[in-house]
Amino acid sequence: MATDPTSGTSAEPGRPADGGAGLDPAETLRLIRQQQEAARDATEPDGRLLFGAWGLAWLIGYLAMWTTARETGSPEPWAGWVLAGCIVGATTFTIVHSVTRTAGLRGDSARIGAMYGWTWFLAFTALGVMLGAMGAAGASPQVMAIAANGFACVVVGLMYIAGGLLFEEIRMAAVGGWMLVAAVLAAFAGMPNTYLVMAVAGGGGFLAMAVVEQVFRTRRRSAGSPGRAESGGQRA
Repeated sequence: MATDPTSGTSAEPGRPADGGAGLDPAETLRLIRQQQEAARDATEPDGRLLFGAWGLAWLIGYLAMWTTARETGSPEPWAGWVLAGCIVGATTFTIVHSVTRTAGLRGDSARIGAMYGWTWFLAFTALGVMLGAMGAAGASPQVMAIAANGFACVVVGLMYIAGGLLFEEIRMAAVGGWMLVAAVLAAFAGMPNTYLVMAVAGGGGFLAMAVVEQVFRTRRRSAGSPGRAESGGQRA
């Protein structure tokens, strides 16, 4: 055995000279979890931001449509531009956020993130072309309104379900499923109540899920905090 010159005690090979037991297993597990969470937060889309962006877009845009359509049954042109601006803004944010978050990745993960982000753009571009074709074919304003709202809701719902599958986020898939339900409810609500359903059920659903996402993240981080790890070790 070797002698520690500072303490006069002998130290066994492979054992700290101060006689400590080394890094605590609970502390090691906590550090691993922190690193995993940090890597995940840095390379995957943040559900809170995506839910919040779409929630505000739908709430503001469709409330503008409903407010101006209550008396005449047809919204004012400026309300339509507000809704269009909100949808474009939320779509742009989703593309930039998804591509940026996966920009540092390589291989399949990078390609999946980029493809998912740009699919939003392709989906809504195709939707706009289809609505234009319906108008050119003589579809009535009421049919156009129901189709525009319903198709947009279906696109968003399916994209969120796809995002939930790609990023293994059950809450993204859940809110996507809810948006499909909202599309059906809005289609049968009749004008102008369709806009109100889209604002409350659609926008409200997104904002509620943003709150749920924040609660889950807070609990997940507190579970890996030093205090929680120490208390867990004491209970064991």
